[in-house]
Order: sequence, then C-alpha cells, then structure tokens
Amino acid sequence: MLVTSRSYQEYAAMFDLSELPGSVLDCCAGGSSFTAEAAARGVDAVAVDPAYALPAAELLDTVRRSLPDSAQIVDEHASSFTWSWYGDPARKDDLRIEAADRFLQDVAVAPDRYVAGSLPMLPFEDGRFDLVLCSHLLFTWADQYGRDWHLAALRELIRVSRDEVRIFPLVQQGAGEPVDYLPELLDAVRPVRSEIRKVPYEFQVGADKMLVLKR
Repeated sequence: MLVTSRSYQEYAAMFDLSELPGSVLDCCAGGSSFTAEAAARGVDAVAVDPAYALPAAELLDTVRRSLPDSAQIVDEHASSFTWSWYGDPARKDDLRIEAADRFLQDVAVAPDRYVAGSLPMLPFEDGRFDLVLCSHLLFTWADQYGRDWHLAALRELIRVSRDEVRIFPLVQQGAGEPVDYLPELLDAVRPVRSEIRKVPYEFQVGADKMLVLKR
C-alpha cells in the first residue's frame, strides 16, 4: 500500500485554494498534512482513506516506507515530469517529509479527523461538506479503475458535498495520458455544473488543470 504525504502548499496550488470554507473533506488523503493544517486554521476538516483502518503502528510504518517509494513513478517516467513548481527534487522531498510528520502527529492527537473509507461509498451523510477535494485517485488510476467506477465515484463525491467538488489531476499516472471518457462522465452527472480550470501547479507535464463540480 502506497500512502503519499502531500503538503498543504501542494494542495493550495493543485486546487487553486486561497480561502477555505467552513468544512472540507480530503478524500483518499493518505498521509497528507492538509487536514491537520486546515483544522489548525479553524476549518472543520476531515480526511478519509482506507489506510486509516490500519493499526497505528502499521500506519506509521506504511507512511514512512511510502516516502521513497513514491518517487518510483517519477524515476520511471522522468521525461513526463517538470520541476518548475518544486524547483528541484530536494524541495519536493522536504515538503513530503514535513507533511508526513505533521500528519502522523495529528492522527495521534485527533484521530476522529481521520476516517477509514474509500470510494465509491463514503461513510458520510448527504451534503456533509462545503468543499470536497480529491487528488491523484480519479483519472490518475484510470488504467485500473474504469468508466463505471469513475462515474460512481463522482456521484459519491457530489453526494457528500454541499457546494463544490475539486478533482486533480485529469490525466493518468506515469506518462500522463488523457482520460478519453471524461466528457461522457461530465454529461452523466448533469445537472451538476462542471468546469475544467487551470491551476498554478504542474508536476506531470500537462497536468495543470482540475475539474470543478458545482451543485
């Protein structure tokens, strides 16, 4: 199991966040520090991920082991990545290590913020969150999860949101191929409004857009 630790700074850029609403869900959050830092800003922030079902010691070990493992895809597809946002690999590594530390500290003192669960069935009531974020799951793993799974996942993210869903990126992991059935999915979730919006973040070449769904 790979449990990636992304930083608040990465989330702010990936999702073009300036201000946060009252409640936010980070779906399939892994070892991200976003929830911890959003909560410190007074936000009702919750993270959900299947990894949170692990015993505490095993979760800690998995997060730690995932730090070097997460670089493997980048190494295998080096020409498909750009360092324009990070500057260099060392800064990316520093951000991920700091994020992992912040996550592990927070999950130890505020475990209620971290809920075990996975798409396409989330353990939350309808309209629970003002904003729902989902990074590097939908579309990223389109080679493993097909159209029907993606449609069910989109509908579930919409169900638990009161206002808006943001999903990043819109290309597949590795070489960054587009997802051909994305337009079909957007048609299928109407009357929910959809927008593909450019963001101030790019790591995979061409992966600089997010999907915004508005109820």
